[in-house]
Amino acid sequence: MSVTESLPVTAGPLLLTVEEAARLLGVGRTTAFALVKSGELESIPLGRLRKIPTECVTEYIDRLRTRARAENQAA
Repeated sequence: MSVTESLPVTAGPLLLTVEEAARLLGVGRTTAFALVKSGELESIPLGRLRKIPTECVTEYIDRLRTRARAENQAA
């Protein structure tokens, strides 16, 4: 099986810059870098850059939603 057969087809890039991820999340660049630094938003080094896999943005949103649901149920 080739690499292209095992990869899902996506409409966009697989890796985002921190600025692109910030735009997707609707937060500022500084906030996005803080999320990366704290480890809340996973990133990978690529040369001198930090790139964020698109799936990590989705996973971060899922964690936020799960946390919000748990807080709403506890209230």
